[in-house]
Order: sequence, then structure tokens, then C-alpha cells
Amino acid sequence: MGEKSRETSSPWSSTILLVKITSADGLVGYGEAPTTLMTLPVLESMKEVARVFNGKDFFNVERNVFDFYRNSFYLPVSMEATSALSAFEIASWDLIGKQLGTPVYKLLGGEVNQKMRAYANGWYNDCVSPDDFLKKAKEVVKMGFTAMKFDPFGDNYDSITNDGLENARNIVGTLRSELGDKVDLLIEYHGRFSKIAAIKAGMALEEYHPFFYEEPLHPDLDHDLLDLKNYYRVPIALGERVLNKKIFARFISQKLVDIIQPDLTNSGGILEGKKIAAIADGFGIPVAPHNAFGPIQTAATLNLDTTITNFIIQESFEMFWPDWKKKLVSSGYKLENGYFTLTNEPGVCKVNEDIVEKYQVSGMEPFDDKEPPWVVSGTFKPYRQK
Repeated sequence: MGEKSRETSSPWSSTILLVKITSADGLVGYGEAPTTLMTLPVLESMKEVARVFNGKDFFNVERNVFDFYRNSFYLPVSMEATSALSAFEIASWDLIGKQLGTPVYKLLGGEVNQKMRAYANGWYNDCVSPDDFLKKAKEVVKMGFTAMKFDPFGDNYDSITNDGLENARNIVGTLRSELGDKVDLLIEYHGRFSKIAAIKAGMALEEYHPFFYEEPLHPDLDHDLLDLKNYYRVPIALGERVLNKKIFARFISQKLVDIIQPDLTNSGGILEGKKIAAIADGFGIPVAPHNAFGPIQTAATLNLDTTITNFIIQESFEMFWPDWKKKLVSSGYKLENGYFTLTNEPGVCKVNEDIVEKYQVSGMEPFDDKEPPWVVSGTFKPYRQK
């Protein structure tokens, strides 16, 4: 579902995929899968997951997931298959909670965190210059956020020019100077750089005390992360492209990462997320879940956040979504003054079926050959000082 136009806050999520599972007595559970230029492949994978889950006891989450793992030969290395499976897993928990009349977090160990600190993302569309970023960053602070994430690297990809480094420094330096030290700045790299460029960019920005650097390297260069840590004094965060607990265990045990960012919609769902957090906790690693798609994902992620002792901060696009996303879920959580809370309804959340019906679309998400879909709209361009 979605709109025909390209979403500005998160173009990669101009469409989202929902799965609706129905129990024998008519109860309904919803799950969500990401798209990011893979809408139709994930949709086809959902049909394969359905063949395994159809007719099964939805309470047997572990067994049903493992059954698909047994059958899906490429699952551990397939974002499409894992995303499809994650949607069914989340929908199963939604259905279980509604069947039992309880929020999902109470089935996962109960409440540890009553409210979850959020950081804003998706706020900086069409920002290129330091002044562009500062104007919108001040609006974010007025909303109550005490942390914000952004990508200051323009159209630099794989390598970075001296002008690109200077502009990134000016953007981050301006925000630090004008917003002060009480606002945390989280630097998004989007996995765009090779090692030398990542080193240059990281060293250029560290004096502004970023909260973390997210995905500083191309994801297939993860063997270079240890080299980066020899240069960085800022924590490295990653995880949105890590597909399961076993792969996370390798990153964590080999000391390649300082903060993990599992995405429940492409790493196996809620129960797998709980296991990932437990592995991280055994190594003293905090969890800051990735959350860049839709409100069912947010609700599912918050049900996990509530239960884990090593939660640190939660990504949020909510304030910058188009109206259809804001209205898709009618209850499940709230975002006020930069903090999330759950509203304690049974299951994961309550979905507005009228919005689901109204905003159904077909085909792939919009494509712009001048700007990749993984950046916030209007930011993949050079800044030329006037």
C-alpha cells in the first residue's frame, strides 16, 4: 500500500507491504515488511511463506519460523525471504496477543522501559547547506526531540571530495554550535563509503561528539570495520542489513560494532529480535533498533524495546510521515515530546482497515534515476556555496 508519489521523508518506504493472517475464529493479526526497491520480490516471497504458515497453529511461532528456515534454502542470505518471514512472525504475535487479550510485551518478559527515548529521522528533506539543516533542526527540537539523525554527505558515494568533507563538517559543526551539547547528533552514512573515505569522514566529524556513526562502510566491506575502529573515537552502529541472530553474533563477538540496530522487519521478527538483544547484552552492547518503514513496524519494535535492559534509543520518522502512514494505525503507541510509550492494547497495534483499503497500490515503488531511494528526498546533490 502507499501513494503513487514519492515519499519525501523516506523514499525507500513510499510503499509498504502488509500481511493479514486470520485465525479460525475470525481474529486478525497484521505484520509489515519493508520494500526499498524490492516491493514485488518481497511480495512474491510472502506467497512462499504463506505456504508454510497456512493452516498452522499461530501460537507455535518458533516452530513455524524454523519450518520456513528448513525449507527456504537461501533464507540466511536473502533480504527478500527474511523480510517476508518477518512480516508473518510479527502478524503471529499480533494474533497471539489479541487471542490472549494482552499486549505482546507482556509475553516477552514484561516491562523494563516505561518510555523509550526517540531520535528524529526523515526531517531534513531538501537540505543541502548548513543553513538548510539548521533551520529544520530547530523545528525538530521544538517538537521535543533531544536527538536527531541525518546524512550530511550530499552526493558523495564510495569516495568523498574535499568539498564534500568541508560541507559535512560545516553542517555538523553548525548544528553542534547552534543546538548545544544537550542535543545528540547521530550521523547516517547509509553504507555509502569505501574504507579510505569512511576514515576521512569519521575523523573530520569526531570533534563534534556524534552519538554514533551508522553504517560508515559499504556493507560488503564489514571486514574493514576493525580498521575503522583504530581511527574512530565515535561508536559504530549497524544492523539494518543484518538478517538474523547468528550473523549478529559474529559482528558482536568479533568486536566489529559498538551499537546494534536490528530491524524487526528484516531480521526475523519480534522473537528473533529478543534473542539478538540478549546476545548483545552478553557483550555489553546496547540496542538502538532500526525503524524506517511503517507504523506496524514501530509498534512491534516498541513491544520489544519495552522488555530489554540494553535498549538505548529508538529511531522515529512518525512526525514526518505522509497522512496515510500516520492514520494507518489507530492505537498501539504514542510519541510525545521525543519519547515513545505503548498504549497497552492487546496484540501489537490496531490497524485502520479503511486506510488499508483506500491506499492499496500495485507495482514497484517510484524510482528516480538521479537520486537513490535510500536517501532522504532532495539531499543527494552537491552544495555549491554562493
